[in-house]
Amino acid sequence: MTITFLGHSTFHIKLDNGKGLLIDPWVAQNPVCPDELKKNIGTADFPVDYILISHGHFDHIADAVSIAKAHGDAPVITNYEIAHWLGQKGVSTENLKGMNFGGALQFEGFKLSYVKAVHTSGIMEEDGSVTYGGEPGGFVIQETGGTCLYYSGDTALTMDMQLTAELYQPNLAILPIGDLYTMDPRAAAMACKFLACQAVIPCHYGTFPILTGTPEQLKEELAKLGLNTKVIVLQPGDITSYSNSMGER
Repeated sequence: MTITFLGHSTFHIKLDNGKGLLIDPWVAQNPVCPDELKKNIGTADFPVDYILISHGHFDHIADAVSIAKAHGDAPVITNYEIAHWLGQKGVSTENLKGMNFGGALQFEGFKLSYVKAVHTSGIMEEDGSVTYGGEPGGFVIQETGGTCLYYSGDTALTMDMQLTAELYQPNLAILPIGDLYTMDPRAAAMACKFLACQAVIPCHYGTFPILTGTPEQLKEELAKLGLNTKVIVLQPGDITSYSNSMGER
């Protein structure tokens, strides 16, 4: 599994079978996404075979319509309400996969489960009105014979993460640490304890000054809990590979 950080909470995941997943598509309008990546999303190096959307806030969905239309064969997986909204915006309804908590979909090379997040999900329209975006969620990506990745989306710390650990045994987690709108580093460290994951990639920090949590603070909080969870720090544009047997490589 190869993971590219596009900045903030947007990631591109390339599975061992070559299929590409774009998670929370804030690309063209993302102020920290490198220009070269903005141009290359959808190329052979960064294929868009699936689009995953955790919730309706602009920093996770702003480019969803344009990217979904540009990659018309790519299934768009999200909650039922956002799928309906995307259909109203002209995205092909044949490709929209509206899910709900507890649901799972099987695709070529991986199984995708939709799990609960504690957050909000209003979609800001162009006229300033807010459309109900359903309940926010996260995704568990179980690569066939490979890594199990938990992408939490924006969330507070929740005891449900212990159920995620029991049901899926994720090797790797992607967790927000910025505070104010999501977990802070202390809560994210506790999330790692609940998840019993081998490694964590922090996100949703530093994009704006108000997001104050840092990876260094996360490392400190993990140490306080006596955890040896590896913190994989990625800058926008960084690429890392991960396997369930080898960890980061």
